[in-house]
Amino acid sequence: MKRILLLTVMMSFLAQAQTKRDPRMVGMAGAYTTIADGVFCVGFNPGIIGLQQNNPYMIQAVQLDMGILGNFFSIQNIAEYSGDTLDTAEKDALFKQLEASDGLGFFVDTHMPIPIMNISKGNMAFTSNNIILQNYRLPMGLLELMFYGNGQKPNLDLEFNYEIVGLNEYGFSFGIPMKTMSWGVTLKYLQGLFYLGIDEDSSSANLITDDLGIYGSGKYIIRQGVGGAGFGMDVGVVSRPYNGWQFGASFINLLGDIKWNANSGGGEDPSSLNPLTSKFYPFVFGEDTLDLNESILYTFNIDTIRMDKLSNDSLFTNETVFFVDTLENGQRPEFITRYPATFRLGLSRTVDNFLFSSDLVAGFENKYFARQQWKWAVGAEWTRIQSFPLRIGYSWAGGEMKELAMGFGVKKGPIQFDLGFSFRNGMWLHTMKGFNFSFGLTVLGKKKKMGEEGPTPK
Repeated sequence: MKRILLLTVMMSFLAQAQTKRDPRMVGMAGAYTTIADGVFCVGFNPGIIGLQQNNPYMIQAVQLDMGILGNFFSIQNIAEYSGDTLDTAEKDALFKQLEASDGLGFFVDTHMPIPIMNISKGNMAFTSNNIILQNYRLPMGLLELMFYGNGQKPNLDLEFNYEIVGLNEYGFSFGIPMKTMSWGVTLKYLQGLFYLGIDEDSSSANLITDDLGIYGSGKYIIRQGVGGAGFGMDVGVVSRPYNGWQFGASFINLLGDIKWNANSGGGEDPSSLNPLTSKFYPFVFGEDTLDLNESILYTFNIDTIRMDKLSNDSLFTNETVFFVDTLENGQRPEFITRYPATFRLGLSRTVDNFLFSSDLVAGFENKYFARQQWKWAVGAEWTRIQSFPLRIGYSWAGGEMKELAMGFGVKKGPIQFDLGFSFRNGMWLHTMKGFNFSFGLTVLGKKKKMGEEGPTPK
């Protein structure tokens, strides 16, 4: 497990490029349900594109997007707690903060739209994105042992959570404009590239402290999936502008899951499907590389720790076994990972040279980019200088989960450059526990003037 932790941290900083994000959205802290434009409304509210049936094409030429999110490590916390002894009040406050987040967590997501393959025209759009999600969480039982020893609970749960998944998401979106509103749908094909994670159903670990001493055992099965497929769907609705106001709602990933190892007789090397996966696949554990049909079984055993056994040299034993994980017919066992769903509710208003927007966003499970709680976001965009819009945003989801964002755009002819950055779980550089960073180039078609579509009648 020590090597898994090292691998996790290394991969976190090797990220090259949350589904779905763009620089303008990052600069407005996610307040985007009613203001996303063209190809960027995909993943937020496909209903918006129905109101743009007369707009020219938009091509997402290049974009780089990455985010890192934790719930403890920051410059301020490291300086405050390193080498210090916490009093009871400080310890209780810190433990409650981690308990509210279900443990010490660390999440990295990278999102890279495939160049030139994201285009919208009128009320339709086609998008294609490469997505890599990584999630790691230390169990509350281990944190409880670190904070309070064995005084509060004799049986501590030590089950870890670790997952990394890579996929390509292809979507086709269309909008249906009506008199007062517009409905939209995005249909997705989810191409699973690789998956590696601890199988929670087959893994367990605990540490018991009682009158007999301290003892425990654990078993972690780490499975990989190669070659997956699935389908997803987004739905959304937005009102037509009325006195500068707009209202909208969307359900992202209303349907969406990936079935792994469905055609796993020999399996296809995922690095041949997308060159980005070569940074992650094939998976390496220690100094050994996993074959396409292998999984890992890691076990440990803690013998009874007490005074009469302290001289023994085998109080802690562990073993790592690579095993061929196939069924009787030679196929890999199939399993399904759910693509987390989110619900969005938003409004916006245009006043002179300002655009104000506000969103409420809710997830249904604590997985990847989703959180099982409400998040409120508000953003503003200043457009007095059309070629140089400025943006700022703020979001809050309770406790320490807040985000301060800012960004800008530069437009020159048909080319638009946008950049967005946000401090996550903190308001400044020294307090942030993560960040979002995104920049990209977009090619905009020229809007037609009246009479350009045909000869002027005499």
